[in-house]
Formats: sequence, C-alpha cells, structure tokens
Amino acid sequence: MKRKIYIWFPVLLLIVALSGCQRKNPEPVEKEQPTSSESVDLTVWGAKEDEELLREIIDNFQEEYRGQADFTITYQEQSESNCTNALMGDLENGADVFAFADDQLNTLVAAGALEPVENAESAKKANLPESIQAASINDTLYALPLTADNGYFLYYNKRYFSEKNIASLEKILNVAKKHNKKFSMEWSSAWYVYSLFGNTGLTVGLNDDGITNYCTWNSTDGDIKGIDVAHAMLDIASHPGFVSTDDTGFVKGVEDKSIIAGVSGIWNAVTVEKAWGNNFGAAKLPSYTCAGRQIQMASFSGYKLIGVNAYSKHKEWAARLAEYITNEENQKLRFLLRGQSPANTNAAASKEVQNSPAITALLEQSEFSTPQRIGGNFWDPVTAFTTELLAGNLSENNLQEQLDTMVEGITAP
Repeated sequence: MKRKIYIWFPVLLLIVALSGCQRKNPEPVEKEQPTSSESVDLTVWGAKEDEELLREIIDNFQEEYRGQADFTITYQEQSESNCTNALMGDLENGADVFAFADDQLNTLVAAGALEPVENAESAKKANLPESIQAASINDTLYALPLTADNGYFLYYNKRYFSEKNIASLEKILNVAKKHNKKFSMEWSSAWYVYSLFGNTGLTVGLNDDGITNYCTWNSTDGDIKGIDVAHAMLDIASHPGFVSTDDTGFVKGVEDKSIIAGVSGIWNAVTVEKAWGNNFGAAKLPSYTCAGRQIQMASFSGYKLIGVNAYSKHKEWAARLAEYITNEENQKLRFLLRGQSPANTNAAASKEVQNSPAITALLEQSEFSTPQRIGGNFWDPVTAFTTELLAGNLSENNLQEQLDTMVEGITAP
C-alpha cells in the first residue's frame, strides 16, 4: 500500500498543478465582450416638459446595457393626462413604455394594455406605500410609481401664522379675518371638496364596472351624517375669512397680499415662495369642526406612473427600461431637474427633497390622502351642490334634499 501511494503521489500533484494553471488562465473567456445581434426598438412616451430629462435617462440606459442589444429608443411627446386616449387608438402599435396619470389605471388594465409587474415585490419595497396603492388594482401591481406630487396641501404666510394656529381651519379663518385677509380654497372643484367628506366615514368611489360610482355623502346614519358635513361647509362659507377661488384667483390673491393662506398644489410653489419670500410656509391640511369634533381634512392624491405596453414586441427590455426610469437615482434626478416629488422611498427621504417645504407638506398629507378612483359622473353634481351653497341658496329646509340630488347625480349609471 505504501509503495502505491509513493508511485501515484507525483502524478496527482501534476494533475492538480495542471488544473490550477488552467483556472488561473481563463483569459480568452474573460476578455470576450457581451455581444448580441438582437435589435431592440422601443418607443417612450413622456410629457413635453420631460423631454430633456428622459433623453438623458435613455442615453444612460443604453450606455448601461451597451453590448447586450442593438438599441433604437425613440422619445415621443405625449401628455400623461391624455395617454390612455392616445394609446387606445392603436394599442398594438402604441408606445412600449409610457407615463400616465394614475386615475387612468383602471381603464388601461380593463383594455388589456397592462400586465402585472413581474418584479412587484422589489417595487413595493422601494416605493411609498401610497404610490404602490395608486399603481395597483386588487393588490396587483400593474405599473411603476414615478412621482408622488399630484395632490394638495396648505400654503400659509408665516408673517401671520404660527405652526400652532395652522392646525385648525377655524383658527386660520379667524387669523385671516383679524387681518382683513382671506384663506382660499376652490369649492367649484369636486377634487378639493372631497377633503371635507374624505375622513368622515362617508364614502365615494368607483364601482367594479370601472365606470359608475358609489357614494354615501347623503347618509342619514352613522356618527357623522352627510348633513353634518353640509352644515360645516355652510359655516365655513359664511366666515369673513374664507373665499372660494380657482387656481388663478389663488395666485392673484397671494401676489396682491389679499390671500395669506390657501389650499393648492406643488405647481404653485415657486410663485408663492417668490411672493412671500422668507415667510413662505407649507403644511398638511388642517382639521375642521364637524358634528362637534375635529376632523382631519383629507385629499385626493395623484401619482404619475410608468407603464409597459402588454403588446410590446420587446416586453422584457421595455420592463427593464421602465424600472430604470423609475429607479432611485433617476427619481432624484427628476426632482433636481423638474422639482417633482419622488415616489421612491429613499429618494423622498433625501436631504434635497426634505428641504423643500412644499414637498414635505405633500408627503405629510399623503397619510390622509386617497388615490383618485372616480367615474366621470362625480364632478358636475358636486360642483352644482357647492355652487348653490356658495350662492346662499341652501338652508336647513332643503339641505338634505340637495345632498340627495347630488348623490343621485354622482351614482347615476
């Protein structure tokens, strides 16, 4: 036995040595560059204002994956608000990757334009829960969150308000009255009126058919009834410190100093800050008095999403590009170049974003916000109701009747 070991041992050493040399010298394999003859043609739709940003992101994407495919990526201008209409015109030949407003999600899914996101779990971990909710139907993720900034919050002038007295709408109105100024909110828009009903237990939303609405804003049951909210609205509307005005009126009032606080969105941040300078302030919406208690004002939230066309000829690469456009670094870049609030959790927590009062206020309000999932019959009946209320045509005698009429219009087939 010992002789056999002695005879074969040098042979074993030689084999090991040779195999070790082979492992140390795999240069022909390592030096080979990844190549592909695959031609990948993708079309990306984005807002006109995003062209410079998207072109930069697309260039970086092609550099990142250089050698893995022969890319031809075309950017085309397309408004997010009209994306669905444009896509439905020729879905099979539409954009491979597109930006759209989250209230179009139901329509796109119903049309078969979107399929569930493959890497859903990683997307859920990376983004704000509210943005994931906005991109999902029945807990299934169909698109990737891009921004979290289409909502509203409170602007206030620090010359008149402390952080304590912006917590209550009644205090805000009283301060405005004291200085012969106004707090503004647009009640001609149902989008803003939702804030008074949203946290009361009264509900409104889209039915399973994706077209019609359900609504309990006229409910006569529960701790807070529809008529309780209507009474609160009458009290607010009659307050000398209140004015209902649209976006143009809000900006004008800020600039001429007649408005010292108001509800609006991030799109007015630059104008308001320019007018108020160091006194510029922003916060979540206040509470208001309803049925003898303080109710935190709610809001509709809005998100921009990135979708991948289910009919894309290069679906895997389209999905990879969508993930790249919405990743943490590119959402930070979007904030720096476009001032848009990130949906990505880490990007939203960055120092640059946290130093923006308007975005911080929007993120604080997101806790009390709901994605806008509303059918088309919602808007006009609410506007008709508030028009009568602001005109002084509603009273105790006809308040419930008018609430019933409003809800009948909202829920009409």
